[in-house]
Amino acid sequence: MKQLLCAVMAAFATFTGSAMDARYVDADGDLVADAPANPSARVDPPTLVFAYTPVEDPAVYAKVWDGFIQHLGRVTGKRVQFFQVQGNAAQIEAMRAGRLHVAGFNPGSIPLAVNCAGFVPFAVMATREDRFGYAMELITHPGSGIRKLADIRGKKIAFTSETSNSGFKAASLLLRDKFDMTAGRDYQPVFSGKHDNSILGVANGHYPAAAIADFVRLGMERRGLVKPGQTVVLYTSESFPTIAYGHAHNLTPELAAKVRQAFFSFDWRGSALAGEFGRSDPPLEKFLTVSYRDTWRIVREIDQAMGVSHACR
Repeated sequence: MKQLLCAVMAAFATFTGSAMDARYVDADGDLVADAPANPSARVDPPTLVFAYTPVEDPAVYAKVWDGFIQHLGRVTGKRVQFFQVQGNAAQIEAMRAGRLHVAGFNPGSIPLAVNCAGFVPFAVMATREDRFGYAMELITHPGSGIRKLADIRGKKIAFTSETSNSGFKAASLLLRDKFDMTAGRDYQPVFSGKHDNSILGVANGHYPAAAIADFVRLGMERRGLVKPGQTVVLYTSESFPTIAYGHAHNLTPELAAKVRQAFFSFDWRGSALAGEFGRSDPPLEKFLTVSYRDTWRIVREIDQAMGVSHACR
């Protein structure tokens, strides 16, 4: 996978992935929408709506994020509401329509969120040493008869959604360029909607194989939703940038600055966020400033190699 990603980066070194909707302006060339020049187009809502990327049980993560949401409310002086999104497309549409103000988007959907919903990513979860990222895994279950990636040929593979990097695009590129396998001809793709669904489907024998993000599988194992022996990892990729946190482009500059302040002033010690994400390997212990243009370049380049458009429908 490392060789494959290097080849993609070399082939598309000049690709920027810019297909920004006409409603947005990027005057400074950072590939994200600028705040509206007209003050009347900026918003300062009495209630901020926050959403975490779609997961199997949103109620669990509502509790995980509760302490941060309270902190966000104190820093911004706003009431903050946790919004339980049911899918990537719904999350993007909510921000585009002005119903979502602060969010964490999964890596594969970030280019669409930026270009079509005016999402401005500025942070990721990171270790104390500023490390961050996740790996794509192709998994199976012990009774599938699959022992190596080549054994997937002729079988069904569960993907999450077409917007997912680890749950679809990176895995499809790997199978196509390294194993000469394409969907329809060599395997049957099905879409589960979420990483959690794919993992549970494999663990329970409903899918022979699936493409997933490693941190989702590890989190489900920690919570006892699946047992380690129920899945078998066939392949692990190099690291990709992880979930991005950011805000809608049209928040007033003062409110946007307070939102950023809330992320970087949050005390992780003893928090539910630390309890959930601090058990990852390596442990995540803070929010780190990142650049969309630089950090998600590889995601945009994989999209280009896969022929994925970032243009809004």
